[in-house]
Amino acid sequence: MSSDVQDNAQAHMDGIYRYQRYIYDLTRKYFLLGRDHLLDDLRPPSEGTVLEVGCGTGRNLVLTARRYPEAQLYGFDISRMMLETAEQTISKAGFSERVTVGEGDASNFSSEALFGTPHFDRVFISYAVSMIPPWQESLVQAYAAVRPGGSLHVVDFGQQEDLPEWFKKGLSLWLKKFTVTPRGDLETEMRRLAGSDSGELQFERLYRDYAQYGVIKKPAA
Repeated sequence: MSSDVQDNAQAHMDGIYRYQRYIYDLTRKYFLLGRDHLLDDLRPPSEGTVLEVGCGTGRNLVLTARRYPEAQLYGFDISRMMLETAEQTISKAGFSERVTVGEGDASNFSSEALFGTPHFDRVFISYAVSMIPPWQESLVQAYAAVRPGGSLHVVDFGQQEDLPEWFKKGLSLWLKKFTVTPRGDLETEMRRLAGSDSGELQFERLYRDYAQYGVIKKPAA
């Protein structure tokens, strides 16, 4: 992504979350389903490393730190506004020594430059691929940051195929207000990515396809 495009993306996200960040976790609690399922499923090794791509307010990082007290956590986001909130959230929870956050673009990042480490035992993306226009590139980047033997975890909106039509229409209108686009071919892209190096994909649709959750286990070296 060019510098101008990245700057525009950053300005766009900062515009959305300038004020939303203060109520984001409260208002998203009831419809970003599957996030805690993902966190429970991470199970990093003892003293392992975990990276969140698109860490937002830091909510997931704090919960992960509580679940896995020996893990070292990292996260980045393109929105400076969200990172300000994340840093406050992490500090208030008392995890500043274990959780490091930085500014980065999911479709073009260097974890080596951001955090001094190229690979992590677990990498996860929670409800961010539906907000990233070059989302396929973001998946490739995230998977590249997974250590051999580690795993990439992704949860996001599904297609709501098993839910009432009125619900699907209402949710679609609501998501458009925040430039959110559910990725109907997420499973296809993750399967292609897994096949690129003989990784193992596990994919499931949660809550009547309200959400979709995929895990790619990278082969050990």
